Amino acid sequence: MDAQGRMVIVSGPSGSGKSSIVRRLVRDPRVVFSVSATTRPPRAGEVDGRDYVFLTPQEFARRRRRGEFLEQAEVHGNMYGTLASQMEDALALGRIFLLEIDVQGANQIKAQRIPCLSIFVVAPSPEELRRRLIGRGTDSPEVIERRLKKAEDELREGGKYDHVVVNDDLERALSEVRALMGLEERAPRALGGDRS
Repeated sequence: MDAQGRMVIVSGPSGSGKSSIVRRLVRDPRVVFSVSATTRPPRAGEVDGRDYVFLTPQEFARRRRRGEFLEQAEVHGNMYGTLASQMEDALALGRIFLLEIDVQGANQIKAQRIPCLSIFVVAPSPEELRRRLIGRGTDSPEVIERRLKKAEDELREGGKYDHVVVNDDLERALSEVRALMGLEERAPRALGGDRS
């Protein structure tokens, strides 16, 4: 399977480790990461075009009317979306266009029958997922419970993906995702010839 010039979707519940996997994947020069457009204001240190493409609500609506988004959703009162032009540019260069999006966005893209490889990342168990969310120390107990409830809903969608990767070990899961994407590392060539 040719790994060049294709779209890859990575989804999974909060705490599954999908973001850690994606951060490692985008180090590969063959991978172009999708930078979401949003109507939310930039936070301190965020750079337009690197962290997000920041749009006014009016500009977002104009682009939506013109059909410029592959997928879009409202989250906490702000709009988020993936610009089709980013995908087109990446594919024209023969790169892998990588999206880290939720199941709602993935379903929108699949409904358009846009060719893509979809990978769903899961924790090895609900208990491990809970442990990871608590261990992050970033969310209140109420938020963790909401994330766990959402994870239950998202897990039901996992069967619609091309592949489900269990992230029981980050390096092993990363290696599996890289193989699915056609980004296997080449084994180093032995020095001094074959000694077998």
